[in-house]
Amino acid sequence: MNPFEMVVIIVAIVSIAGILKAKYGVRRDRHGNEYHVNDQESARLRDEVKMLRDRVAVLERIATDKESSLEREIEKLRDQR
Repeated sequence: MNPFEMVVIIVAIVSIAGILKAKYGVRRDRHGNEYHVNDQESARLRDEVKMLRDRVAVLERIATDKESSLEREIEKLRDQR
């Protein structure tokens, strides 16, 4: 077996292993530890991330609003006196 054939076989084995890991939901964290991903858990986490993004968007809008609604409400109350 020449070196070229050996490299092709190694690449094929690594590729097949990667495909099988993806099929069975095996992931790695940033420390290199492998864990299995549950589809239900993934869906739950996606929903949670979406909810948190929406909340952050609201907070950003409140923080960047130059005339915040709170100030307007305070001014309305002052004008009512």
